[in-house]
Amino acid sequence: MPAVQPLESPTDPKDVLRHVFGYDSFRGRQAEIVDHVVSGGDALVLMPTGGGKSLCYQVPSLVRAGTGIIVSPLIALMHDQVQALRQLGVKAAALNSALGPGEARQVERAFAMGELDLLYVAPERLLTDSFLTLMQGARIALFAIDEAHCVSQWGHDFRPEYRQLTLLHERFPSVPRIALTATADGPTRREIVERLGLENGRVFLSSFDRPNIRYRIAPKANPKAQLRAFLEEHEDEAGIIYCMSRAKVEQTAQALVDEGRLALPYHAGLDAETRARHQDRFLKEEGVVMVATIAFGMGIDKPDVRFVVHLDLPKSIEAYYQETGRAGRDGLPSEAMLLYGVEDVAKLIQFVEASDAPDARKRVERQKLDALLGLCETASCRRQVLLSYFEETLPEPCGNCDTCLEPVKTFDGTQVVQKLLSCVYRTEQRFGAGHVIDVLLGVSTERVSKLSHDQLSTFGIGTDLSRDEWRAVVRQVVALGLLKVDVEGHGGLSLSDECRPVLRGERAVQLKVEKRVRPARASGGARSAKPVLGSPDDEQLYQKLRALRLELARAQSVPPYVIFHDATLMEIVRVRPRSLAALGDVSGVGEAKLERYGPVFLEAVRAG
Repeated sequence: MPAVQPLESPTDPKDVLRHVFGYDSFRGRQAEIVDHVVSGGDALVLMPTGGGKSLCYQVPSLVRAGTGIIVSPLIALMHDQVQALRQLGVKAAALNSALGPGEARQVERAFAMGELDLLYVAPERLLTDSFLTLMQGARIALFAIDEAHCVSQWGHDFRPEYRQLTLLHERFPSVPRIALTATADGPTRREIVERLGLENGRVFLSSFDRPNIRYRIAPKANPKAQLRAFLEEHEDEAGIIYCMSRAKVEQTAQALVDEGRLALPYHAGLDAETRARHQDRFLKEEGVVMVATIAFGMGIDKPDVRFVVHLDLPKSIEAYYQETGRAGRDGLPSEAMLLYGVEDVAKLIQFVEASDAPDARKRVERQKLDALLGLCETASCRRQVLLSYFEETLPEPCGNCDTCLEPVKTFDGTQVVQKLLSCVYRTEQRFGAGHVIDVLLGVSTERVSKLSHDQLSTFGIGTDLSRDEWRAVVRQVVALGLLKVDVEGHGGLSLSDECRPVLRGERAVQLKVEKRVRPARASGGARSAKPVLGSPDDEQLYQKLRALRLELARAQSVPPYVIFHDATLMEIVRVRPRSLAALGDVSGVGEAKLERYGPVFLEAVRAG
């Protein structure tokens, strides 16, 4: 194949986007973010996985003079990004503990000589005196702090090194900084700004919605049968299955292998070589199912993961959102299924209570678990509840989650909700669910008596429901936005503005009456979540192009998707280009890839 020419230094972001990355236009707020950073501004970017965060720092790094320094917490992510950029003709490298001393010196020398466009660095390496000194003598285009939620002590991926990254601004005040994350609720966003000293930067908050992902959540009935039925709809597709324990990972992976599926286990109990080998196969082979604990996934840049399954309850909505977000990064239809049971809740509560974390941290973890259970138990659109957690409103039901496609049975819970809201109001909107339920049930605990809450008109008005039923009602009412939980404080319940029409009797409230079990196949009205091509001929050509891509990838020992994404192959099938110029107009085909792969893909298209 012809050698790729070194990337020149275009100064127009749109030129970089077209000629290097092969895209005609920016998406969403990308253009606004790129222009702001190119002009030297600091920024916090919140954008969903698959929304194009990387372009927000990669394009400015190529436009501005110097090297873009990308702080990244995981070696796997660095390696993946560097491979993809080199396929585009970009001079990229990574500096981390995976490199030998000689390799590290070569990278540092190239950086010092100004020969790199982008350099990915682990936070531990960046903070060493030697690397800080090296940066003092180099020309730096920008600092990008990826996975910025790692700075938050309340986050699920807290990394203490991230707290020290404020020194970048102190030592390099004229270099713009861009912090990026796909997973941050309101408190975490505010903490990122404070901890990284971004008070004078702009916050770019994109929609957290991933409309291409179908969400399904169901109680555990027969998990093995439920998983089997789900996987039958995703034959030969890459996916991730999350389990709470290492033992369950091993058992599940072996069961899938026994059924003839290509499945691999991944957890912290495996030796490093095995984990690396399994991850490499997941990235480079087609249709691999990875069965894993949460030790796997952060920073995995594989765009064609078609499904994510949780066989156990994750720790929080943030964790659920981040883990399900690993599906469908390429924008094609994908699916997320969560199975949960009461035993999951008990285990997670036990983990929280048994930890040596401060009481304040334990309170936050319990509140986050309650919010996740509210998502599981809601009778309304899953996506609306999920987005509301991130302080975003989806005006209409999404039509692409299980509660939209297969509506649950509900009952008129208006009076029940009015009792709850009235009790929260009369207990002064400062107590948690446990105390409020005690009052509703007429339980004269020491605290209830001491506060004279046994004298309230709402004392004992809820004896028609059990404590567990009231807890389910509370979670649903929180999920509906009628009650707020003080996540940053003591977990007290308070009324939201939205509850007033309910209290006045102007709005009815439907509550879920029973849990459902997902059928083996989607019901008649549900459209498939799988990518669909127009005809058998199109499918045949698509599979031919996939096989060609895999052959080229194996020859270079790179993942197939760094050559072309599935979405690009599908567009090639639809367009059926007959010339290099026509192929170059396909989204995702930049100049370097056109030169390197254009002739062989054109030949495959012409041959049909």
